[in-house]
Formats: sequence, C-alpha cells, structure tokens
Amino acid sequence: MKSHLPNSGLDSLPAASADEPAPDVDSLVSYLEHDPHPMIVLDPQYRILAANTAYQRQFGVAGEPHIGHKCYQVSHHYDVPCDQAGEHCPMRRALELGAPDRVLHIHHTPRGPEHVDVELRPIFGAPRKVIAYVERLVTVRSASAKPSAEGLVGQSAAFNEAISALQRVAPSKLPVLLLGESGTGKELFASALHEASPRVQSPFVVVDCSGIAESLFESEFFGYERGAFTGAMTRKPGLVETAQGGTLFLDEIGDVPLSMQVKLLRLIETGTFRRVGGTETLHSDFRLVAATHKHLLEMTRDGRFRQDLYYRISAFPIGLPPLRERRGDIVLLVDSILQRIGNAGDAGGRGPGHKLTASREALAKLEAYPWPGNIRELRNVLERACLLSDGGVIRPEHLPENIVEGTTERSGMVERSTSTHSSHTVSDDELVNFVNAFSGTRKALASHLGWSERTLYRRLKELGLSS
Repeated sequence: MKSHLPNSGLDSLPAASADEPAPDVDSLVSYLEHDPHPMIVLDPQYRILAANTAYQRQFGVAGEPHIGHKCYQVSHHYDVPCDQAGEHCPMRRALELGAPDRVLHIHHTPRGPEHVDVELRPIFGAPRKVIAYVERLVTVRSASAKPSAEGLVGQSAAFNEAISALQRVAPSKLPVLLLGESGTGKELFASALHEASPRVQSPFVVVDCSGIAESLFESEFFGYERGAFTGAMTRKPGLVETAQGGTLFLDEIGDVPLSMQVKLLRLIETGTFRRVGGTETLHSDFRLVAATHKHLLEMTRDGRFRQDLYYRISAFPIGLPPLRERRGDIVLLVDSILQRIGNAGDAGGRGPGHKLTASREALAKLEAYPWPGNIRELRNVLERACLLSDGGVIRPEHLPENIVEGTTERSGMVERSTSTHSSHTVSDDELVNFVNAFSGTRKALASHLGWSERTLYRRLKELGLSS
C-alpha cells in the first residue's frame, strides 16, 4: 500500500520553545492531588510529566513506569498518536482550538479495556503558546469494553459515540430522546443514563407505551382517586408519582394517543398533574427519558404526534446504532449474552452457572449476518442455539439456516448479507494481499473493508504493517 497517510500535523503546530518557561510540575501535581479523579500532566510531545495519586492508584501497574512515556503508548498501546490510529486525539484538538477538548476513549487498564471520559486542558505560556496539558480521566461505569454479565457492552466507534453523548447529558436535567431501531437496547441505555445521573438513588420507572390501552393511559400515568370510576375501590398512585425524584422512561412514546399527548405536554411544562377523579394539583419531579423506533418528526407533519410535545422531549436526542453498524462488537455481545443465558440457567435445562461458548466458525457466521432485528434477534438466536447444543459449544449447525447462508427475509424478499468483509473473517494472508494491492489512504482502505480506522490499524500492527 502506498503511503498517503496524513501526518497528524502536531509537530508543525505552536508548542513551547526552548526560551519559554517550563511548567512548574511540582506545583501542578500538588494542586491536582486535591482532585479525586485521576489526572496527569503532559508536554506537547505527548510525554507524561507527572501523575496524581488517584491516577497511580487507578491506572498504574506495579513495575511499569509511566512517567516519561508517551500517553498513547500507556493508554492505548499504540506506537503512533491517536489520530494516526483512527482515533480522535484530544491533544491535537485542544491545540487547534486553544481550549479544552473532551473525548471518550477505550484505555488499557490493570482491569483490562475500559471506557474512559478524557478531558484535556492546555496550559499556556507567553504569548499564548501551549507549554503543557492537564488530562483528567473518568472511568465510565455505565458500559463495559469487555464481556459482561450485565449492562451495556461494546467497543465500536458507533457504540462509543452513543455512550459519549449519554455521559455528557447524564448530569443535567434535560429530557433525552433515544432514537433507534427495535432491538437496539433502548431500555438498557435509559437505565445506564439513570445510573450515571444524580438521581441514581431514586426510582427508575419504565413505561411501555405500546402496551397500554388508550382508555387506561390517563389512570396509569396519573393514578386515580377512590370512586373515580367503577372498580376504583382505593386510591392508586400513578407512574408519575412512582417516579418522584427519579427517572421516568417512556418506551415507544410514538404510541401515546393524541388525546393523552396534550396532558403529557402539560405535565412536562408545568410539572403538575391531577389524579383521575381528583381536584388536588400535585407536583412532579422526575427526569424524562423517551424512546422510539418511529420517525416522530414525520408523524408531526401528518398530525399523528404533537409538534410542541416533540420539541419538548427531543431536547437532547441520542441515536442508537443498529447492530450492523457495530459488527466489531458482535464477539463481545455473543460472549456477554452467553454469560447471561448461562447464569440464568436457561441453557437447555442446564443449571445456572453453566459455561457456554461459540466456535470460531459460528462466530464468523454471526458476524457476517446483517441482524435486522438487532441485539434482540441475536439473543433469540443464541437462546435457540443453546437448546440445540448438547456440549455447551455453539456451532454453525446450531444456527438458523438463513444465518448460515448469510441471507435475511425482508418484506418477502430474500436479500444477501451486505457484509462481505469483517475484521474477524478476513484472514491475515487476505489482508496482506489487500494492503499490497491497494494504492489509497489507510482511511480509504478501512472504508473499503467496512472497518473503522482503529480496527484496521490494530490488524496492521499485529502484522507489522502499521507504518
């Protein structure tokens, strides 16, 4: 492959010169010791100058010094800066902006790969030249970068983008609208948002709007007084009261009937409501998170969804990627789902704790399939395969025929899987041949293979071709 890869450009950007004062590292570290979060001091050449105790405790490894080493070597095990490995480089961005930059990265830690929220702040000398940086690292607990028996799991760029947005909005009070196809894990994302918010000690109340009859919406949401209607023998609090102080998650909000939408809008705008059959005005305090697989904006145009309600609930929309856009996560998801099936004792009548795995051949078939039903479909396929697998190892013969053949049924039409390349199904020899025959940039090659730049960089590095 011809070398047309763009240089990061950092060396040509302003940096501290020899006659500029060096930062007082000892004073900086003394100040940083008061911060409970891990923090390090970097020079413009990526070298770690110092680290506070919190960093050494959380990210340090006994016998492996980090002072004097490049940040990308320590955090990512890269031999080039992040932006040359297909990542967002906060140092480059902070230098270009002359202001702080924040990004979510996957770091190597003593506990394995973890999602880390990184904020980089430049330190200026005269005249406005960067002489050092302070980097603050916060481990993201709402998602796992390795197989996990619970919660969100993923490492792909599309997944990380959604997690990064979630981390930014979680501390605020803004309503959040989760947008994505069915089966993309909207309830898990909503739960993770709640767990990352200041309301974590209060209730997380899930409302399946598609499962409530139109005539029952108001009483389910707001509750009712005794005698409000036939059968109302006692007062019953509604879901809004149950969520007091916490998070109210309205799943499939596009199914809320128009007659109820105006009352929901009033609840959001005024924070007040009345129980059915009651006269007392009650006050609510909850964080609203809504989700839908429908195109709400199109529904507002034909009158099926109130425009004013749409703009109230969509203050911070987060798009959740379909599984076909995060193929690099499929192995992680398979391992995680099999852990959960095994722990629940649902593996073909086996008891809880039974270990389940998938063969390499089965994984290759699962990675090549486009998954129109997303993670929900993947779990259903694995549950079925577990029932057919007597030895606890899922093989291609345990998978549905259409997945083995790489086809999917849609609207009565059979479509071939659109994925012809996968980071796990392209062999080393095939990749070497691609590299030798390809004359474009690394970014173009990654696009041609259907990978992220980071995935390509890692495979090239393993083959000694990263330069």
